[in-house]
Amino acid sequence: MSTHPTPTPDDVLILGAGAAGLMCAITAGRRGRTVRVLERAERPGKKILISGGGRCNFTNLHAGPENYLSGQPAFCRSALARYTPADFIALVEHHGIRYHEKKLGQLFCDGSSREIVNMLMAECAAAQVRVQTNFEPGDIRCGPDGLFNVSAAGEIFQTRSLVVAAGGLSWPRLGGSDIAYRLAGQFGLRIVPPQPGLVPLTLDGDAGRLCAELTGVSLPCRAEARAAPAFRENLLFTHRGLSGPAVLQISSYLPGPQAEVGFDLLPEAPADERWLANRHAAGDYTPLVKVLAERLPNRVAEAFCRPIDPRCPLRQCASTTLAALDRKLRQWTLRPSGTEGYGNAEVTTGGIDTRDLHSRTMEARAVPGLYFVGEAVDVTGQLGGFNFQWAWASGHAAGEAV
Repeated sequence: MSTHPTPTPDDVLILGAGAAGLMCAITAGRRGRTVRVLERAERPGKKILISGGGRCNFTNLHAGPENYLSGQPAFCRSALARYTPADFIALVEHHGIRYHEKKLGQLFCDGSSREIVNMLMAECAAAQVRVQTNFEPGDIRCGPDGLFNVSAAGEIFQTRSLVVAAGGLSWPRLGGSDIAYRLAGQFGLRIVPPQPGLVPLTLDGDAGRLCAELTGVSLPCRAEARAAPAFRENLLFTHRGLSGPAVLQISSYLPGPQAEVGFDLLPEAPADERWLANRHAAGDYTPLVKVLAERLPNRVAEAFCRPIDPRCPLRQCASTTLAALDRKLRQWTLRPSGTEGYGNAEVTTGGIDTRDLHSRTMEARAVPGLYFVGEAVDVTGQLGGFNFQWAWASGHAAGEAV
């Protein structure tokens, strides 16, 4: 097929029909801009559709800058302040979508994630946004006239404003790719090295064997790592290592996949409570495993006291041994062998260096008319709807500026 430019340049061309791209398109279209969205997949919003177990955790009531990880922590303030969870909730309610709060401010659809995609597509249609699927971007250049020329599917598209909403490397089977990073590099923007975020950790050696033995068991914990906030949520043992909300949360903050992580497996007990020692001193003859099982799942209790002898009456255990067991349960420290990678990562950390973007508009400082939004930017939310809120907010910020 021969290539040919469109007769009239679009005001705005957006690469990616995910959460950030569609929100940018809606916002710009409402302002009277001519907007075209090119999506490389066969349909828009694929990642939205699978999110939240198919019910889309579309925002969090408590979203604020403190819930985001970035090389420039203040960068996200402007966008988040100008498009809040209440703004997106108003849109959801306008479309009659029923939703509920699951926990900790996390909002989910009562029905299906498809309701959110249908809502976004209806808003695009109302704003006369043109969304085209199966368009893989090829060569992209900025001409001397300031227009961006984008080749895709045998056509050449021209635009005054190019918005890159192509996501990150997570979920490659749903279209995750490095196109945003390649474009940023092409135009001279810096990149914070990407890593899998909100991702299960893998373990080998004794710790790996323990996790494999306990596969499927979940328990509350407090997860900590250097230079990271502590997360008190559930941990899940898997055949490859550890998962669950606490593990996914802490994974985004690790400086590398083998950084040390600590878990308190007794988060609901006071830190100064010497529960094993006190019962030992009182002459308690209950088997050690039964005492542990009062605080932990049975299989976990069995595994952690096995080196001591699970059936040993508590009174007959050495006090030093019990003290060491108590410390291990409160300070179970591991060094993961790695992560389960982008295929099982909910997000990509790192990305376009925010020092090279205007925080109010998401425009590249050195390249007028070029914008980056959503997951491609070095702003990563915690688990629980925060990344969707960043997508809505950053897309809205760019949509108001293009």
